[in-house]
Amino acid sequence: MNEEELKSLKVDKSVDARGTSCPGPLLAAKKAIGQIEKGQIMEVLSADEGTRRDIPKWCNKKGFDYLGTLEESGYFKIFLRK
Repeated sequence: MNEEELKSLKVDKSVDARGTSCPGPLLAAKKAIGQIEKGQIMEVLSADEGTRRDIPKWCNKKGFDYLGTLEESGYFKIFLRK
């Protein structure tokens, strides 16, 4: 998805993991994914650079759709669909 599409997504669950470092954001995402239904969208907020690589790999492994990443001031918004 492009930047405009990502910005316009309706997010069903937001996970704020900006205060943690690897593997904290991934663990928070794993815990939160069980709280949404198949087809819903979750965003993970993280300031950890490694999360940009970890979340797409995890999505691929679990069969979730990695939608993309937006860079904000000092953190990333990573989007996925269950």
